[in-house]
Amino acid sequence: MYLSGTPRTSLHRRASDSQSTSMLAGNRLLLRQAPALLPAMRSRSQLVVAMAKKQGKKEAGAGGGPYSATVTTPVTEFNLRANSVVREPQIQAFWEQQQVYERLAAGNPGAPFTLHDGPPYANGDLHIGHALNKVLKDIINRYQLLRGRKARFVPGWDTHGLPIELKVLQGLPAAERASLDTLGLRAAAKDYALATIDAQREQFKRYGVWADWAAPYITLQPEYEAAQLRVFGKMFLNGHIYRGKKPVHWSPSSRTALAEAELEYPEGHTSTSIYVAMPITSLSPNLPSEVQSVLGAPGVRAAFAVWTTTPWTIPANLAVAVNADLDYCLVRAEGEGAAGWHSDHLVVAEALVNSLAEKFSAPLQVLASFKGSCLEGCHYSHPLCERVSPLVLGGDYITTDSGTGLVHTAPGHGQEDYQVGLKYGLPLLSPVDDAGCFTDEAGPAFAGLAVQGEGNTAVVDALAAAGVLLKQEQYAHKYPYDWRTKKPTIFRATSQWFASVEGFRSQALEAIRGVSWVPGVGQNRITAMTEGRNDWCISRQRKWGVPIPVFYDTQSGEPLLTDETLEHVTALVAQHGSDVWWTAPIEQLLPPGLAHLGPTLSKGEDTMDVWFDSGSSWAGVVQARQQQGLRFPADLYLEGSDQHRGWFQSSLLTSVAATGSAPYKQVLTHGFVLDERGNKMSKSLGNVVDPRSVISGGKDERKEPAYGADVLRLWVASVDYSTDVMIGGGILKQVSEAYRKLRGTLRFLLGNLADYDPAQHTVPYEALPAVDRWLLAQHAALMAEVAEAYDTYQFRRVFQAVLNFVSGDLSSFYLDAAKDRLYIQDAASSSRRACQTVQAAVLQGLLSSIAPLVPHMAEDAWLNLPQPSRAAASSSSSNGSSDSSSSSSSGGGAESVFLAGWATPQQQWGSLSQQELACWAALPAVREAFTKTMEAARADKAIGSTQEAAVALHVSEPRMAAWLAGLNAAGNAADELRCLLITSEVTLVGSAEEAAAGALASASVDTGADAAGVVTVGVRRAAGSKCARCWMYSTQVGQLSSEHPELCERCLPVVEGLGFKLPGAGAKVAAAV
Repeated sequence: MYLSGTPRTSLHRRASDSQSTSMLAGNRLLLRQAPALLPAMRSRSQLVVAMAKKQGKKEAGAGGGPYSATVTTPVTEFNLRANSVVREPQIQAFWEQQQVYERLAAGNPGAPFTLHDGPPYANGDLHIGHALNKVLKDIINRYQLLRGRKARFVPGWDTHGLPIELKVLQGLPAAERASLDTLGLRAAAKDYALATIDAQREQFKRYGVWADWAAPYITLQPEYEAAQLRVFGKMFLNGHIYRGKKPVHWSPSSRTALAEAELEYPEGHTSTSIYVAMPITSLSPNLPSEVQSVLGAPGVRAAFAVWTTTPWTIPANLAVAVNADLDYCLVRAEGEGAAGWHSDHLVVAEALVNSLAEKFSAPLQVLASFKGSCLEGCHYSHPLCERVSPLVLGGDYITTDSGTGLVHTAPGHGQEDYQVGLKYGLPLLSPVDDAGCFTDEAGPAFAGLAVQGEGNTAVVDALAAAGVLLKQEQYAHKYPYDWRTKKPTIFRATSQWFASVEGFRSQALEAIRGVSWVPGVGQNRITAMTEGRNDWCISRQRKWGVPIPVFYDTQSGEPLLTDETLEHVTALVAQHGSDVWWTAPIEQLLPPGLAHLGPTLSKGEDTMDVWFDSGSSWAGVVQARQQQGLRFPADLYLEGSDQHRGWFQSSLLTSVAATGSAPYKQVLTHGFVLDERGNKMSKSLGNVVDPRSVISGGKDERKEPAYGADVLRLWVASVDYSTDVMIGGGILKQVSEAYRKLRGTLRFLLGNLADYDPAQHTVPYEALPAVDRWLLAQHAALMAEVAEAYDTYQFRRVFQAVLNFVSGDLSSFYLDAAKDRLYIQDAASSSRRACQTVQAAVLQGLLSSIAPLVPHMAEDAWLNLPQPSRAAASSSSSNGSSDSSSSSSSGGGAESVFLAGWATPQQQWGSLSQQELACWAALPAVREAFTKTMEAARADKAIGSTQEAAVALHVSEPRMAAWLAGLNAAGNAADELRCLLITSEVTLVGSAEEAAAGALASASVDTGADAAGVVTVGVRRAAGSKCARCWMYSTQVGQLSSEHPELCERCLPVVEGLGFKLPGAGAKVAAAV
């Protein structure tokens, strides 16, 4: 129970830290029992007084004098200490027991809202990036539920692919690993994935994330795999799937093809780069005659100078390419640098002559210049193989930024090379096997050598021995690595299945333009990636995945893939899962009409790219579960910014290729999580922040205290997630302080509503004091800003707006000034009831505002809201839930703050004139002038507390002065300036000189013409004596009652109305009570 102390105590001082043990049943205030205990009491304020005595709370009278028990203090079981480790799981159990999420997702009257979950990979524990992602999604969904929409959230997991396959194999003894067949591996991978999902699901739930946890989507589920095959089938029948041999990213360490999204480009990679002379054997008739005469002279040895960062691809060289529009020249190499070269004449780009001369340490004399187009038709001999190859015209990828301006071309090892090879009819030579070793086609000197190791070195040595190695050096650049094994990849031509992006690229680009991208730069990123991407290699040489359902003729190798075979295999997978591809004989996998072909066919062994798996989720989940409340296309996709080349793109491509439209209406991205110094997290650096430690505490709780899920969630809300965000001990401490501020304010508001019944005590808006109407106007503006921020996913703005309101207008001004009304005045006074009316409205709005961010705290506060206030708040909510069970059977209102819905401010709250709002906006300048003057008086030890002061105030701005005079004359014990400045007396005077005359301290502050003008404050000692109950000074203290000689004219009627007697004053009524 919270029984606050003296009238001038701070908002949170003397707050009881006793822990609540059974709040799930709601607010259990002793006030509910008090009528039976004290039937003669005439008001609930008397009950509070009696309870203070009954409980013997020391804080109720600490330092407050003999009348402290007559002060109406806040009463609530809502603790300042959250005890999150215990309390949050209790609240989560309450949600589950009451089926709050399920009731809202099914019963809300609004339209469905579908935020489709990008599936995390089922491998290992969750990290802080997972927490950022899922909490952001939960904030959005909870807000949509509060606003009355059917926001059903289906969580998902990605389960196929190499990481799990490797994890399983690494966990087995060598002998068992060697004997493991395909089905054994798949069974072990499935078990591992499902066990990981169970662990990750519990971690997600501990974050307070609402979802269909009992019915997630998992990419290994038969119904999902079948939906994926249907997407593949639609793309195939639409002409967008084909089999071909072309260079793809290949991982020798994984022995499989990779998609662009499976690559990473770490910093610090260096390659051995070489400059090589390709001896010219014949000239093009297009070359200028002077060039032909020079090169045709006896003894001239000329060559095309090329440059490459992959020496191992030289054995596969089939052409040299130039840019037709660049200027080239024939140079003669001289000096020691060229000694030992087989060729003394080179063809290079004219713009690079000087830089190459410096690099080669050999002067290069220009003999003739010509356009690149003149070189087409020349030929050269391969320096390591007995073949002659052509010089061809390439494209804009050939520049003078580096190299020589002439490009070594191996169609089997590069995308541009492949395209040029198609143009000129070059063969597709790729003398490298699955393990990344040279085959016999590379020549006997290289066969069997690893191309990224000793094979690379052997090629360089052979070129040097042939006299064609012009220069060798290390070159730092970005190079693709396998994101799983963290080892470099190669480009290698293999037979694979591809999605022909070129076939639907224009449709994809049009679909991108129809999607809302947040932030807008996301559209530019995915547009550029889609415009520039090549055909998508969708086949993988792995066992743990969804098979590509194709049959091959055992003699010709021709594939068999038809609408009929696809439909038959898909039906089997839907019934038995994708294992059926390995368990069933080929005759059963074929449709009955083709079963006779079984002996002549073999099953394909490729599986689909895991990005095709997850990229088909729009079909396997959103489309498939529309009867369960999802909507296609999804309203929102939300993932990290790296997914523009990952899930966002794979989902877009599959959906456009299969349906002609994008699978989402809006795409929102977030950045990555760094430590609080802005560094990438790494176990080796010891800077990893584990979300479990944030919630439950680490091994050393002094360094890693248990903050609970709400502080973690509040951190998510506090950062600008559109860029990379930071987290660490210092940041979490700051967030926890903000959380504590919010919690303390909620506690104070709850405590002041203990004896408030809205049905009986609500004061009409028109009858509210001006300060109350102003706070409602500020609150309405806050709610409008918060709603707009939620609607535009600006959760940091929500966090800042709420915290600023709570810390500023609400706590530092309004509640501070309201304590006199709340504590001192008669509990049933209209002024106090007006203050309670406003606090109830503000509390309801605050709970709506923070519920998506810190749902546990909001729910805890709601459960501690007195039943009458809860019932009133439920009836005024705006979600319009059709759930007939949203209110308790006793009529006490919604069981949950989420069932109560969004608190919509009344329209009249925003009706203050601009002039009045401007005056209220200028009031802080007046208060600041008063505060500075008081500080000066205190520094001179002329006065102590503000209650000892009588203030003379002059404001030069006429409208402000008139407005202040109106407040001061209100006579409602709320608007008077003495109440707003928390002092005993304030007098408005006609001049600055009058304000300063005879003052203990005075000051003039120029606040600006648009505020209050020049404010002059003079502080004097208040006349009269200090009231023993309210501590204000009055000339009537000691003049009113012999029984209570220390009370002022305000406090005496209250005390007499309570029947309070001072100890030793006769009957000792107080002790009897």
